[in-house]
Amino acid sequence: QVRLVESGGGLVQAGGSLRLSCAASGGTFTTYAMGWFRQAPGKERVFVAGISSSFGITSYADSVKGRFTISRDNAKNTVFLQMNSLKPEDTAVYLCAGDPRRVLRPSTYATYYDYWGQGTQVTVSS
Repeated sequence: QVRLVESGGGLVQAGGSLRLSCAASGGTFTTYAMGWFRQAPGKERVFVAGISSSFGITSYADSVKGRFTISRDNAKNTVFLQMNSLKPEDTAVYLCAGDPRRVLRPSTYATYYDYWGQGTQVTVSS
């Protein structure tokens, strides 16, 4: 059974940075596309960034392009989300997700991700 555990969230002032990590176990991590989603209170879960299993092809939501960077370390079964120039509107629970399909590009749709972590809270104060 695949298990995803996020860490690295916290409280940061606007303009600051955080690095989220997601450690995977119990599956073949190297074959999964991985994604980060976020969900603010009372709002839908939305795509933030994704990275393919092969070639490391990445995709970003327009709202985070140029500020966030997704990466993966297959040797450590871990995916990262480096978040810079944080804004109060980035405040949300950030969730890591795994897509077991062999895809060229990571999907932006949550329905394609079969595996989910519990999430880590990111709060950006103004």
